[in-house]
Amino acid sequence: MVRTALAVLVIDENRIRAAIIEAGLREAGHERVTVVHDVTGIARRIAEIQPDVIVIDLENPNRDMLENMFQLSRAVKRPIAMFVDRSDQASIEAAVDAGVSAYVVDGLRQERVKPILDMAVSRFNAFSRMARELEEARSELESRKVIDRAKGILMKSRGLSEEAAYTLLRKTAMNQNRKISDIAQSLVTAAGLLGPAEDE
Repeated sequence: MVRTALAVLVIDENRIRAAIIEAGLREAGHERVTVVHDVTGIARRIAEIQPDVIVIDLENPNRDMLENMFQLSRAVKRPIAMFVDRSDQASIEAAVDAGVSAYVVDGLRQERVKPILDMAVSRFNAFSRMARELEEARSELESRKVIDRAKGILMKSRGLSEEAAYTLLRKTAMNQNRKISDIAQSLVTAAGLLGPAEDE
């Protein structure tokens, strides 16, 4: 992804601070910058704008404001850099839990905007990649469990060896142009319908 092509949304109720962030982004080559000063209906605005990355600047955030921003962070699934004037340990932990990619306390300076934005995008991409790999690993594990159950059913009902049961599953999958795990799931489901004796 080319950095200068990023669409950046800046959310800041303070117009002067928003101008500092916008200037830092434009100086760094980001031309597609949208600034929103009113957080009312922000989820709808984000859906309209479709930004690649979001920068949130909160001057004196109270607990409710932070929680709203953290909920927003969970919902939008985009890199978010959040600037706050002051913070505590609980807020920092909540920001991490919410998936905020960069949480910067008392660090709003124009020259810092670009590196922080770059870090937020990199961290978001790394986190997304890890989440995707974890989901793939879980799915693979589930598939293996189903295949093992299907092999067990075939071994018991047809008197096959484990290798022969797997070969039969694989051959059936190839003949039907389907995944082995799909064939195995169908077999497990059918065995469950036919009676628990075949599935135990």
